Amino acid sequence: MVREEGPVSTRTLQWKCVESRADSKRLYYGRFILSPLMKGQGDTIGIAMRRALLGEVGGTCITRAKLDKVLHEYSTMVGIEECVHEILMNLKRIVFRSDLYGPRQASIRVRGPRYVTAQDIISPPSVEIVDTTQHIATLTEPVDLSIELQIEKARGYPMRAQKNCQDGSYPIDAVSMPVRNVNHTIHSNGNGNKKQELLFLEIWTNGSLTPKEALCEASRNLIDFFLPFLHAEEEDVNREDNQKRTAVPFFPFHDALDNMAKSQGEVGLKHIFIDQLELPARIYHCLERSNIHTLCDLSSKSQEDLMRMEHFRVEDVKKIFDIRQKAMDGFSN
Repeated sequence: MVREEGPVSTRTLQWKCVESRADSKRLYYGRFILSPLMKGQGDTIGIAMRRALLGEVGGTCITRAKLDKVLHEYSTMVGIEECVHEILMNLKRIVFRSDLYGPRQASIRVRGPRYVTAQDIISPPSVEIVDTTQHIATLTEPVDLSIELQIEKARGYPMRAQKNCQDGSYPIDAVSMPVRNVNHTIHSNGNGNKKQELLFLEIWTNGSLTPKEALCEASRNLIDFFLPFLHAEEEDVNREDNQKRTAVPFFPFHDALDNMAKSQGEVGLKHIFIDQLELPARIYHCLERSNIHTLCDLSSKSQEDLMRMEHFRVEDVKKIFDIRQKAMDGFSN
């Protein structure tokens, strides 16, 4: 099939931040402009970016809480002003900042009388509390309050089962959407064939990331979604080439993972997530789509298994090997 060459555009798209402010610890605002665009391109980009910002940018929230000596969600506790349900709702509003996916454990252990705020949460170093003044409970008497928490980074609004688990913990319908709102407007300038569009994007976030950070993450996710279409024409050629190359092992990939498994143990590998390896976004999403989330999952795959993954390239194995080797050296120190 012969590809026809279309007209080449000499326009250079430029974007910049025209306004940025922090209205509070949990409300950031940013306004961006992208230009010059041809007629109709403003809506194409604006709608896609709005949906990606609202649905594809991850946020960190409390997803589960366990309180000692509590019968049900609507119980009241002696010496505590709020009922369990109110405490859970207050925990739901706490905003965290973290770059790590996967559940993390945290806790609250205080004794009254006192006000309990987000500052009293004992969290791992990888998790940062955006607003430590967020109210949780009021202890009116000298009683103990102990809460075990599960913190998790996810996307969107994952619905949780309403029933509590066998261990007595309660699920929280956390809103993992750090972008609160997005508006896009289009302005036109010029006349006739020289008419161009300017796209304005307004972004509000909850303080866990800046509007600029949200815009960059949403853009990377959109690019990852369209990469399969970009490489569609090369897929058959690459698959045949990869099948020939995988017959000859060129990196001690599996041996290195076996050595790491011996030194760290299988349990240790289960707690090392692939998002901790600083992988390129395309390789990370290839592994994620194949249900490879930890180094333990990765160690169970051979080089041939990796090469059979969709859109996975020969050079990606070398990239993973180099990054894994760097991570192994870091964990062993």
